[in-house]
Amino acid sequence: MLRIITLNLNGIRSAWRKGVLPWASAQNADIICLQELKAQHADLSEEMQAPDGFHAYYRCAEKKGYSGVGLWCRKKPERVSDMLGSSEFDAEGRYLRADFGKLSIVSLYQPSGSSSESRQEAKYRFMAFIDPHLRALARSGQEVIVCADWNIAHQEIDLRNWRSNRKNSGFLPAERAWVSRLLDDGGWCDVYRQLHPTIGEEGYTWWSNRGQAWANNVGWRLDYQLATAAIAATATNAAVYKQQRFSDHAPLTIDYNFDLHG
Repeated sequence: MLRIITLNLNGIRSAWRKGVLPWASAQNADIICLQELKAQHADLSEEMQAPDGFHAYYRCAEKKGYSGVGLWCRKKPERVSDMLGSSEFDAEGRYLRADFGKLSIVSLYQPSGSSSESRQEAKYRFMAFIDPHLRALARSGQEVIVCADWNIAHQEIDLRNWRSNRKNSGFLPAERAWVSRLLDDGGWCDVYRQLHPTIGEEGYTWWSNRGQAWANNVGWRLDYQLATAAIAATATNAAVYKQQRFSDHAPLTIDYNFDLHG
């Protein structure tokens, strides 16, 4: 079995204080994909740089307290890459890939466009830039799993208040159509939705810190594992963990019938 977890930390130092490492260590995960580190390498403690039981890799943003992605791997990857070839987005630390033979795992953090029109335009630029890269990955002959905070709720089932959010970033028609194209002709499968085609509220992975969103489960499903067809077909279980809170996001765990050591 291959167990993959993805989690937006909303700050690795904050999540650390909330016990994310003891929890992660107990999950028997092979790979944990992290987004939104909000830290630079100098900010990471020795334990963060070498968490017990894991090989840790980080791509931090140049801007302090911003973005950044990470990978914690039980098995040491054969190769790790963290460059997309975009000066804008490589500087923001949005991509990290680990290769294990015929399997590649990517931790990706798509920009949010909710803060301003300029950030929404940056989000659209990222979507346009990453699209051919994702399609090439799907055609590469590798089995690939992209774990990401996509900052998009794909369908109405993926957020509580879909009617009132139709003109808001994260549920805009152009964003949702882009995800649909990746799934329809881009070579990707939304693994959680494949296993749970009708589950709404149980699949939410993000809740606003405003109001009583968490208490009332007014959530969004923003964190997905997209996988190439063959490995997606081996997925046996997918669950969102909500018993502890490390972030404004919740961890998504998916098990695959795949031998990483084979």
